[in-house]
Amino acid sequence: MDSKEEEYREIFLAEALENYEELNRLITELEKNTSNKNAINAIFRITHTLKGNAAGMGFEDITKMSHTLEDLFVEIREGKLQVDAAIFTDIFKAIDTLGALIDALKTGKTVRYLGIKTKLEVILKKAAEAGMPLSTNDNHDSQKKNTDQNQIKQQVENTIPNEDRVVNNEPEKIATEIASDPLNQQVLENTQALLDDIFAAKEILTSEKSAEADTVDTKLTFSDLVQVPVKKLDNLLNLVSELTIERDRIIAMNSNGFSRNEYSRLQRISSDLQYSVMDVRLVQVGFLFNKFHRVVRDAAALEHKKVTLKLEGTDAEIDRNVLQIISDSLIHLIRNSVGHGIETPEERKKAGKSETGTVTLRASNESDAVIIEIIDDGKGIDSRIIKKKAIDKGLVSKETADTMSEADIIMFIFEPGFSSAEQVTAISGRGVGMDVVKRALDSISGNISVFTAVGKGSTIRLSLPSSMAVKGTLLFELDKSEYAIPLTYTEAVVSLYKSDVHKAGNGLIATHLGKTISIVFLKDLFSTADYSHHSQNTIFHTSFDQVNAKEKLAIIIVSYNNRKVGFVVDKLLQQKEIVEKPLMKPVDHVKFISGVTILGNGNICLVLNIANIISYIFKISNTIAGKALC
Repeated sequence: MDSKEEEYREIFLAEALENYEELNRLITELEKNTSNKNAINAIFRITHTLKGNAAGMGFEDITKMSHTLEDLFVEIREGKLQVDAAIFTDIFKAIDTLGALIDALKTGKTVRYLGIKTKLEVILKKAAEAGMPLSTNDNHDSQKKNTDQNQIKQQVENTIPNEDRVVNNEPEKIATEIASDPLNQQVLENTQALLDDIFAAKEILTSEKSAEADTVDTKLTFSDLVQVPVKKLDNLLNLVSELTIERDRIIAMNSNGFSRNEYSRLQRISSDLQYSVMDVRLVQVGFLFNKFHRVVRDAAALEHKKVTLKLEGTDAEIDRNVLQIISDSLIHLIRNSVGHGIETPEERKKAGKSETGTVTLRASNESDAVIIEIIDDGKGIDSRIIKKKAIDKGLVSKETADTMSEADIIMFIFEPGFSSAEQVTAISGRGVGMDVVKRALDSISGNISVFTAVGKGSTIRLSLPSSMAVKGTLLFELDKSEYAIPLTYTEAVVSLYKSDVHKAGNGLIATHLGKTISIVFLKDLFSTADYSHHSQNTIFHTSFDQVNAKEKLAIIIVSYNNRKVGFVVDKLLQQKEIVEKPLMKPVDHVKFISGVTILGNGNICLVLNIANIISYIFKISNTIAGKALC
């Protein structure tokens, strides 16, 4: 059994034991007040759920026992079976047997349950017969059948000295033996009828005896799985984070007098503790993905389209908090794939496609990130339509748009108020939704990209941190202060001479891997709080003009929404995993900073908000370009 199967088994056991305890409580309440409809309905729901879960796990004994109890409470709920003291005795025996079957999954013991199960089935059969209206002829037939069954019962007792033969799957052999007697042939029409009566008679003969033999001892059981509130896990993670910071501080303070090896055990144990706590917070994305079948169905019905949902990689794991934050974003993306991407059945037939479109939700683990892709086989995104809409809405000038790549133009779909739908429907054309996706991803240092082909479909790719607890970052120094950039945005680190960087309009550019990218001195960026007071040639040129021609520039190349920018810093430090804390009031509104951490040397380190910084840079560029054209 692999680790995943063992994990599912433990989860089932925990839920099953919880169901068992709840059944005991509810049936005790019902015994005191047999007209308690809420208790009856709750018992029915629990037995139905337990039956389904056990069937899914392949535990047939628990499935059969739960199914019989479910059938019993269906009759009780519909008023076809009146509960009395005798029935409650049998019900409690059945619940104890169910508990023993659940406990046997851990102990491996054999639990006999057929007796009490059969007895409940006999009770159900009698209730069904009592509720069946009979005519005069029916009464005569019924009396004749009862006489026949009494004869069969006697013959069964004589012919089957070993009662286990019925249980051991020998009914056909038994039927042949009894049917060979001429007396029995007169009262039985065929062998199948004999089979039915054998089991009916056998049930009546052996139910009491087997029920007594299968009695189990009542005892208290405990699950090996403990359910912990997320708040407690968050608090534990915070304490572990504080421990990590203190560890780094102690090692840094004593690095001169002691060998680093002396602290290796402390570092290993604290790291193992940290990752163990992080691992507890991980959940499989299938937990969320399975909820989207209904989302796709409803969206397709509103749009009068035929759409199926395919799920892939549902066993990929991600931090529960990340999953919770992106859940609304995934709803928007799925609905937009149905509303904007998938064509109507008529359009798909004309394009030579199947009438039913497909939306695929795929997840995979990649390094320290989780990749989620929403893929549709629809009409794709036409960048010409996006470009025209963006210009009409004033999001970009025509001159600037003409110089932008197709990938950059498509990213306008994530701007606030943008929509390419010609008509407003229940799920598209209102200009809301996609910008929410972008903001949610920015809040967790995620990234989004779009790949599309007109007439073939689109793929929206989300790159998410697998954990919000620890963040991989690149540390650097600027004006004798330490800063961090999340590795999820970091493309490369390069060193260039001043001669390799050139002025272009109001900014700076350089070539990296054959492509032209913007270069920005972070010192200049932090001094442009109000760019409206700067002329177009002085915003991003100040530090560049002061640099010695022979000086090498340390540049961190970052990427966000298909836009690459090289940030010039004073000094590169190291790559480090940090525990980021959000900014608190009154500095929580600072747009360039996403959070803060404490380094091992005791210094405060600010974490850059790359999403806001790059959006700000291109906003300045577009604004100045617009002023220059006026």
